[in-house]
Amino acid sequence: MKAIKDTGNTLVAACDPNDSMGILDRFSYDVSYFREFERFDRHVEKLRRKDEDKRIHYVSICSPNYLHDAHMRFALRIGADAICEKPLVLNPWNCEALKELELGTGRHIYTVLQLRVHPSIAALKAKLTEEIIRGRSTSTSITSPRGAGGIWCPGKAILNVRAAWHHIGIHFFDMLIWLFGPVVGSEVHYASPTKVGGYLELQKARVRWFLSIDKNDLPQSCIDKGRFTHRSLTVDDAEIEFSEGFTDLHTMVYKNILDGKGFGIDDARASIQLAHNIRHASPTGLSLTSHETSGGGGSFVKKDRHGHRRPAPIHQGRPGLTRTGRPLRFDRDHRAYRAALRSADVRRLFQGIGNSRTGLQS
Repeated sequence: MKAIKDTGNTLVAACDPNDSMGILDRFSYDVSYFREFERFDRHVEKLRRKDEDKRIHYVSICSPNYLHDAHMRFALRIGADAICEKPLVLNPWNCEALKELELGTGRHIYTVLQLRVHPSIAALKAKLTEEIIRGRSTSTSITSPRGAGGIWCPGKAILNVRAAWHHIGIHFFDMLIWLFGPVVGSEVHYASPTKVGGYLELQKARVRWFLSIDKNDLPQSCIDKGRFTHRSLTVDDAEIEFSEGFTDLHTMVYKNILDGKGFGIDDARASIQLAHNIRHASPTGLSLTSHETSGGGGSFVKKDRHGHRRPAPIHQGRPGLTRTGRPLRFDRDHRAYRAALRSADVRRLFQGIGNSRTGLQS
């Protein structure tokens, strides 16, 4: 709503199951507010039949993720363009149906990919564009704590295991693909209701990544500064901190949309596909390519006294076992694994963290 006002536009109507009148009054006293979507639909349809200056030109969609698809269809059906928060859809095959709807109605669907306009990320993009370098070593993590309500699935007495990190991760994956090119390979090493980590091989970078909504994973430096969100990207040992600077990003995205430079379905497609693959992947266990987290909750990968990386056992009972008790697994086909087998120092490093079933065989 701040972006709508800052770009010189008018909020005409709003629909929210929760009473938001106190918030709406900050931006306008002439907003038609509805708690039921059916009444909102009827009101918008009446406006559509009036003069051009009375109808709704854009529908801003901030509803739960699983409703985005239906609400974008609603926007196009009433002759408006849709501006949808992340993610556009949960399943990649829905993108094709929305593209066909765009062509059929002549309207457009825009998405909010605000990390692309973040000053620090935009500067990195410009730098990478000038440098023709492949094979960068990249490590990145996002910790954005959520309360228990943030991962509760309405109507079900279970935790929605990966919904919360998917919500904060879709921008993160889009940023990585935008910076370093298409996905070549992907691994998920660990997944729980509050955190997930893995490895990505992109066209121009190899990325160890980690996402968490657990406050225990916040670095102590953030806690000392009173910050409760940590976003970090390290490229070739140079760290870029982008935890701040988010205040006006929505306004910048909205300005780009009004100028005809908004991000559309094709811009979001690759990250939607990647997030879908990660959400349905089976964790393979920790490996040499796992992310070394810096949060208070401990590390996926720790370093020994010689400075060598080694997987940190999740299970605290028998070393070398996962939470389920099975041995740690390593990707035998991965270059890092083959390189480890060729190193006598690394072979000695793994002695004692498991038995021959760990998959480390020379």
